[in-house]
Amino acid sequence: MIVLAALILGAVLGWRRAAAIGGNTKDRVQYAAVHAILFALLGMFATILVDRALR
Repeated sequence: MIVLAALILGAVLGWRRAAAIGGNTKDRVQYAAVHAILFALLGMFATILVDRALR
């Protein structure tokens, strides 16, 4: 669940970041994809840490 939330949050933040610097649609999609992957990876590590902490 954390991974999906982080993925969506990353995509939104990436899209907004590219829009803020004046990027076109291709730039926005690329920023959204990269941020989504990065945030999903961080969310996966957070999920593992939470799972191990609750055992």
